Amino acid sequence: MLTVSGSPHVHGDDSVKKIMYGVVYAMVPAILVSIYFFGLDALWVLLTASVSCIFFEWLVQKFIIKGPVTINDGSALVAGILLAFNVPANIPIWIIIVGSFVTIVVAKMSFGGLGKNPFNPALVGRIFLLISFPVQMTTWPLPKPLYGGTAVMDAVTGPTPLGILKEGVKMGKTVPELMPEMPGYVNELMGFQGGCIGEISAIALILGAFYMLVRRIITWHTPTAYLLTFFAFTGILHLIDPTQYADPFFHLVTGGLMLGVFFMATDMVSTPITYRGMLVFGVGAGLLTAIIRIWGAYPEGVAFAILIMNAFTPLINRAFKPKRFGEKVVQA
Repeated sequence: MLTVSGSPHVHGDDSVKKIMYGVVYAMVPAILVSIYFFGLDALWVLLTASVSCIFFEWLVQKFIIKGPVTINDGSALVAGILLAFNVPANIPIWIIIVGSFVTIVVAKMSFGGLGKNPFNPALVGRIFLLISFPVQMTTWPLPKPLYGGTAVMDAVTGPTPLGILKEGVKMGKTVPELMPEMPGYVNELMGFQGGCIGEISAIALILGAFYMLVRRIITWHTPTAYLLTFFAFTGILHLIDPTQYADPFFHLVTGGLMLGVFFMATDMVSTPITYRGMLVFGVGAGLLTAIIRIWGAYPEGVAFAILIMNAFTPLINRAFKPKRFGEKVVQA
């Protein structure tokens, strides 16, 4: 039976499957870069996370919910790739399977499936793994091309640029003293730095974001508000004391900022539905990311910031409701 609501009616050719696979296509540059820098380790993590997420969603829909199986809509695949993007390439396979279980069963299907989860599932999986397995989640393999990709250097690990900055400042060093230890802005932009699988190359993520913007899978509102707020906040701190606070360009090309801004803060389910709400969400996430990065215990703050703002999404939606069609505007 077809239920038709009152007008107006808006028709479009988008579908969940079309949008989700568009996101997958947008992640291809970052996938290729991660395999180039981390080799087969990255490929195995990506495949394990993707297959595990699809399997767990099928398992829940088939035997617990006993409803229609929708694993072909691409949402489980997107969650799996994003989870893999948020872990190191050398993480044990069994841990990524545990993370997939939390991502799909706990953070997504326990709320009723796609469209009902209040928090970004991949970020819930990442934070769970970070708290449960802190050593494995903070042991960073360094990109093999830095060492010629030789088998002898496959096990080389080291700190991320944000980790170097956080520990160095804590030990009493100044930012100018620490900068020579960094890979350099161009290398960090390309991906020559330690970090999670999908976050190392800002340029690859920007290419994917451009594709999504052109395809209108995402809008500019959240990313722009997020980046401008973060840039302004870190820039002001740098101007106040450049010996203690790195410049905003350093923060833009390191850590998971670009991954979070374009691929997780734009999640249609767990973020505001109106443009004004998206701007508020972006401002809040930008501020929280900067605060956690600079003064928090962890050198990175993107995942925590987005999840916190996910919790505020219902309030933001209530505060910035779209105007009803046909509403009469009373002039003051």
